[in-house]
Amino acid sequence: MKQTPRMLSARVKTLGAILLVACAGLIIAGAITFSIQYARSIDAVDDRLHSKVESLRPLADAESVEAYLDLIVSGYLGAQNEGVVGLVDGAPVVHPDAGNQFVDIDDPALVSAALASLARSSGSGPVLGTVPTDTGDVRYIAQGLRVPGDPAEGVYLRAVDLDVELTPVAAAITTYVLSAVAVMAALGFASWFLTGRLLSPLRQLREAADAVSFDDLGTRVPEEGDHEIADLSRTMNSMLDRLETSVSSQRQLLDDIRHELKTPITIIRGHLEMMDVEDPADVTGIREMGISELDRLTRLVDDIDLLSSAQGDQFEMRPIDVGLLTERVGELTAGLPGHPFSIVHRARGVFIGDADRLTQAWLQLAENAAKYTPAGSPVEIGSELDGNEVRLWVRDHGAGIPPASRRRIFQRFARVDTSRSIGGSGLGLAIVEAIAHAHEGSCDVTDTPGGGATFTIHVPAGQYPAPAVPTPVRAGDVVLQREATT
Repeated sequence: MKQTPRMLSARVKTLGAILLVACAGLIIAGAITFSIQYARSIDAVDDRLHSKVESLRPLADAESVEAYLDLIVSGYLGAQNEGVVGLVDGAPVVHPDAGNQFVDIDDPALVSAALASLARSSGSGPVLGTVPTDTGDVRYIAQGLRVPGDPAEGVYLRAVDLDVELTPVAAAITTYVLSAVAVMAALGFASWFLTGRLLSPLRQLREAADAVSFDDLGTRVPEEGDHEIADLSRTMNSMLDRLETSVSSQRQLLDDIRHELKTPITIIRGHLEMMDVEDPADVTGIREMGISELDRLTRLVDDIDLLSSAQGDQFEMRPIDVGLLTERVGELTAGLPGHPFSIVHRARGVFIGDADRLTQAWLQLAENAAKYTPAGSPVEIGSELDGNEVRLWVRDHGAGIPPASRRRIFQRFARVDTSRSIGGSGLGLAIVEAIAHAHEGSCDVTDTPGGGATFTIHVPAGQYPAPAVPTPVRAGDVVLQREATT
């Protein structure tokens, strides 16, 4: 099987980018610096050549061009990188008495370049130029000379070896290059370890991602540092926490559903196995029992779907007038048979929430009160707005909830009374708590004075400028059907 070529690691790419940027910076800085140094060195040579020409003796007393050149050239003391010569009619005629150590002064290329520069010059001043020779570049200055009464044309030519003059600059460039190489090596060495430390959360993140599986969600990434990549580790751990919570919740739900499905399946199977197919009454009774159990399973599936949507993000948060919401729920509870419902307190104010979901949760509490309290006993509903909290409550006068069971009843399929005389999926209060949590609130149960239980939905509230009517809710969409007793 063909293997996929291994890509360069992020560490190598990051190190390469750092070195590339550093190298480009050093090259640009070096080029600018040494361009300035080169220009300054050339200017220094030009100033020196100009000063030599300006210090020449005047031509006023000269008898001829050659005599004048001999006067100003013969006494020159030769230097290793500088020379002077006098040209008469284009030929080097006059040399210093001590000779020129700079042999390129007589180079035909230099002489030709100087004469050509003077020919192109329209003035009588000196001309500067650079010409390459066999031994290197030469910087020269040429001054044309004419003596009245002498038809000959003279040229004072002085030249400097640029290679020697630029030796300090070349040495500085060499030193800079060696220093830059050393800096790049040190930078690469340091960056290798720094990038390794900086990118270690990414490596740990990859290892954690490889280790995470459906059966093992406990792996976490070490949270070290205060930079963005360390923040990524914290974000990853937060995501894994939520994922582990979600998976655990789903596992618990599946286990609960598996447990709840066993009973009706066992009942239906047992009755079908024992059914007398020759007895029409037995067949009819078992048929009715099977349909009843299947209806219960259908309601169970509907409640599970309702719980799933309540735990999701399917909420429309809008301003709600708590008084109007209380009146609407009071109207809807009037459709629940067996108990007289009444509104005993109506709050005034506005808060933010999903009116449909809160109505659904409130009616679920009302149905629970009607289901688990003696027929004919009164059930009160009310609302309160106190500071930054809204409380929506349902109060009954039944047997109440034992303190030890007050948290358990909000779990899926949990019941205080485990008898099957009262139908239901056991998901009603779990749905109520899920809706409350989606509003960043909670639901709890307390004792009713004189006996019974009071269920309260707590929802945070803020201050808003104007009240708004909640979205209309149809009773058929939110009132959970009372299950038939068996």
